[in-house]
Amino acid sequence: MLRSRSSTDSHTLVTLIARHAQGIGVDGLLRALGEGVARRTLQRRLAELVAQGRVLTRGEARALKYFPAPAGAVLAAMEPLPAVAPAPYVTLSAESAELRDLVRRPLHLRRPVGYDIGFVERYRANDTFYLPEPLRAQMHVLGRSPVGEAAAGTFAGDILNRLLIDLSWASSQLEGNTYSRLDTERLIELGEIAEGKDALETQMILNHKVAIEYLVHGAARVGVDRETLLSLHALLSDGLLRDPQAGGRVRSRAVEISGCVYRPLALPQQLDELFGIVTDIGRVRSVVET
Repeated sequence: MLRSRSSTDSHTLVTLIARHAQGIGVDGLLRALGEGVARRTLQRRLAELVAQGRVLTRGEARALKYFPAPAGAVLAAMEPLPAVAPAPYVTLSAESAELRDLVRRPLHLRRPVGYDIGFVERYRANDTFYLPEPLRAQMHVLGRSPVGEAAAGTFAGDILNRLLIDLSWASSQLEGNTYSRLDTERLIELGEIAEGKDALETQMILNHKVAIEYLVHGAARVGVDRETLLSLHALLSDGLLRDPQAGGRVRSRAVEISGCVYRPLALPQQLDELFGIVTDIGRVRSVVET
């Protein structure tokens, strides 16, 4: 018999999550709550707490963790935006300010949206452009390598060690990884696993290292093509997916992203078609457009 709702009530879950400053996943919560709690019920309660701003999330899929919200965050999430917003860090256009205010709204006030497939379907390599010509020219100048026209991968090879550490750490942080930069440096250079860290977090860092080395050492052959993208997916997802056979393949099942109202595409045929459109970007001559 399943436990009563009291075992997964809001107060119990918030209190339990608050005891784990480094975050806790669904499996950890199920173990802490004991037998009789249905995973789907727990996930539904957690989604409600996230929407209310009472807990935060980092990562996704098996690496998803729940964290206690800072003091006052719940009240802040329930309050409307102030009539006079604080001065922005940079000057924003009216359109940018409107977008900023939209993404700051509580989840329950946002409209669920799906992927705009027309965004890529309307694009024609080297015929249409997302960016105006003056901006493309400016970005080309700003992005020019300090070593001029050196062979692809040469400059990256010269700074490979720093690239491995900084990019592995920064990219993993976006996925909710709690490794510090120093932890990442010691793992990559010395093979030392940070104390108290989840095995999945360690695996994620090491996956980034292997993926970066794949790009740098294979700079002459990699590109925006099916082989490269699927290889990168396989390297980055190694040991992190429930289905180990899913790595290096176009997704064939529906997924959800917690903490937002975005609804990813779900039809396998549509995903495969879209993947073909994306790989067509390999023909684009403008680096900044790619």
